[in-house]
Amino acid sequence: MLFEKRPHSLRRLLVVEDDPLIAFDNEHVLTEAGYEVVATVDSVARATAALETDQIDLVLADVRLSNGDNGVDVARAAQQQGVPVLFVSGHCPEAARQLAVGCLTKPYRARDLLDAIDAVEAHLKGGKKATAPKGLTLYH
Repeated sequence: MLFEKRPHSLRRLLVVEDDPLIAFDNEHVLTEAGYEVVATVDSVARATAALETDQIDLVLADVRLSNGDNGVDVARAAQQQGVPVLFVSGHCPEAARQLAVGCLTKPYRARDLLDAIDAVEAHLKGGKKATAPKGLTLYH
C-alpha cells in the first residue's frame, strides 16, 4: 500500500485527463489511498455523461484536453450538478476561479495530489489546512 487509507467525505472521484500515463498514475494513487475512482475519462462528453449518471463527490480535471476539449467546460457541467472541481493542470485560466474550488499545478507528486484533495475537503467544510501542498491554489 502506497498511502494510508482513511475515511473521506469526498470519496467518489471523476478523473478527467487526456494523458494516459498521468490518468493511470492518478487512478492508481487515488485507489490505493482509499478513494473510489468512478471513471477516468479524456473528453468533455464522457465527463458530462459520468456527471449525469454517477454519484460523484469531486472532479479532478485537466484544463487542456485533446481534440480541442477544455476542462473549463467540464467544470461548468459539474457546477450545474453541484459537484466541486479541482483543476489539475499546467495552466489554470482566470475562468477557473469562478468554476472550481482550486487548482493544483502540474507537475505534482502523488503525495501532493492526495494532500490537495485533503485541503479541498477541509476548505469545503469551512476549515483551513495548515500546510497546503506546493502548487495548490484554493479559490473562494
